[in-house]
Amino acid sequence: MNIRSQVSAVFHLDKCIGCHTCSIACKNIWTGRKGTEYMWWNNVETKPGVGYPCLWEDQKKYRGGWKERNGKPELIMHNRASALANIFFNPFLPRLDDYYEPWTYRYGDLFGAAEGDDQPVARPVSAITGKEMEIEAGPNWDDDLSGSPIYAANDPNFASLNEEERKQFFALESMVFFYLPRICNHCINPGCLAACPAGAIYKRGEDGIVLVSQEKCRAWRMCITGCPYKKTYYNWSAGKSEKCIFCYPRQETGQAPACFHSCVGRIRYLGVLLYDADRIESAAGSPAGSIARKQLELILDPFDGEVIKEAKAQGIPDAVIEYAQKSPVYKFVKAWNIALPLHPEFRTLPMLFYVPSLLPVMAHAKGNLHEVGHDFFGSPDNARIPIRYFAALLSEGNEEAIRAIYRKLVAVRVYRRARTVGNIPEARVNKALDEAGTNPDEIEAIYRLTSLPSVEDRFVIPPFMREAAIEEVTDPLNKRESEGAGFTRKPKRGW
Repeated sequence: MNIRSQVSAVFHLDKCIGCHTCSIACKNIWTGRKGTEYMWWNNVETKPGVGYPCLWEDQKKYRGGWKERNGKPELIMHNRASALANIFFNPFLPRLDDYYEPWTYRYGDLFGAAEGDDQPVARPVSAITGKEMEIEAGPNWDDDLSGSPIYAANDPNFASLNEEERKQFFALESMVFFYLPRICNHCINPGCLAACPAGAIYKRGEDGIVLVSQEKCRAWRMCITGCPYKKTYYNWSAGKSEKCIFCYPRQETGQAPACFHSCVGRIRYLGVLLYDADRIESAAGSPAGSIARKQLELILDPFDGEVIKEAKAQGIPDAVIEYAQKSPVYKFVKAWNIALPLHPEFRTLPMLFYVPSLLPVMAHAKGNLHEVGHDFFGSPDNARIPIRYFAALLSEGNEEAIRAIYRKLVAVRVYRRARTVGNIPEARVNKALDEAGTNPDEIEAIYRLTSLPSVEDRFVIPPFMREAAIEEVTDPLNKRESEGAGFTRKPKRGW
C-alpha cells in the first residue's frame, strides 16, 4: 500500500445558481494578463450544452484522456512513435474558434466622439489583434440555453438518449437545464502530465495539485490535447501553457481557493483524501464500466487502523490524517456515496466530484399542488432530466449508480419534510429510508452538511507542511522519482 494525500473537492449541482461569481473571482486574480484573455480556469456551463471550449467532451474530435490497452492505460492522442511524428504539429488542438476570440471595447469612441445627433457606440475590438470584430461567440455563449435549443441539441451526452428523451429537454412545458461548474480536476492520472514532451507538468507529492513549470515549458501544447477536460491553456503572449493551480498560495495560508470562497450558492466543499497509489495503473486500465468504481476503491478509509499505521510509516503527518478524517469530501464520496467524478471514462481519475442535480422538485404537476403524494418529490424515472443523461455525465452510463444517489437525496427531502411540515406519513418516510439503504442519523448529517454548513464545515483545509516538503525535495539524497505507471511524482519519503 502506497498511501498519498490529495486535496480534493465536491460540487453540489443542486445548489449552483449559475451566477458566474466563481469565474469572475478566478479571472480577477489569475488571468488578467496579456495572453490569458480567453482563459477561464473556472467556468460554469449550462447543461445540456456544448460547453467551453466547444464540444470539449467529444474525444473523437480532441482525442484527450486515456484508453485501455492490455489492462493498462494508454494516451488516446498518440503512442511514442506517433508522438515523435506529430511533435511539430498537433492536429487535435482546439482552435481559437472553439474557444472564442477575446475582445474589449474602444471606449474612446464614447468619450472622444464629436457632438452630434447620434448616440456614440463603443465598438468591439479583438484583444489579440486590436482590430474591429463582430462578436460571434463567448465563454458562456449558450448560457441558459441562450433562448434556443440549437447549442444544447449538440451536447455530446445526448448520444446515449433516444429521440423521445431528447425532445423531453426542449418541450416548452417541461424545459429544464442545470449548471455545471468546472475547474481543473487535479487528476490522479493526469493526461496533461503524461502528454508533455518537456516534462514540464508535475503533481505535487504533498497535496496532489497539478502544476506547469514555466521554466521547463517549451510550448509543445501536447498537454492541451492530453487533458480531456480542456483545462490547460496556451498563453499566446508568453509562449507557455497555464492552468488552474487550485489557488495553492491561498491554501498554504489556510484560505479556500478564490472560486470556493466567493461561491454564492455555497456548492463547493474542500478536503483531503488518502488514496493508494499502488492501484493507480489497475484503476486507470480497468475495463469500461468499472472505472468509476475502481477509482472510488482507490480512496482509503482514514479511520482504518491499518491505513493510519501505514500512512504514518510512510511519512504522512498526523495533522494530515486528522484532517482527512474531518474531510467533507470523504463524507460525500465514500461515507455517503452520493458524489461521482465527471466523465470517469476518460481514465484520468479526476479528484473533483459532483453530487447530481435532483431539480426540479416535482417532475410533473398533477391535480392539487398542495397535496403531498407518493411522488411529490418526483421519481428518478419520471424526472425531467433522464437518468441516462446523468449516467453519461458521471457514471460511464451506469444508471443504477445514479438511481442509488437519487434514492438517498429523495430520502433526505422526504425525511426532512416529515419532520418540519409533518404532512408525510411515517410509513412513507420509512419506505424512503429503506429504499435508499440509509438511516435517520445519516440523513441528518447529509442535510446539515448540504443545507446548514458553516465555512469551517465546507472548507477543511489541511496543513500543507510546505517547509517539510521543500526540505525533502531539495535533499540531494531524496530526489524526486516517478513511480508506478509513471504518471505521478512525489518525494520518496513524502506524502
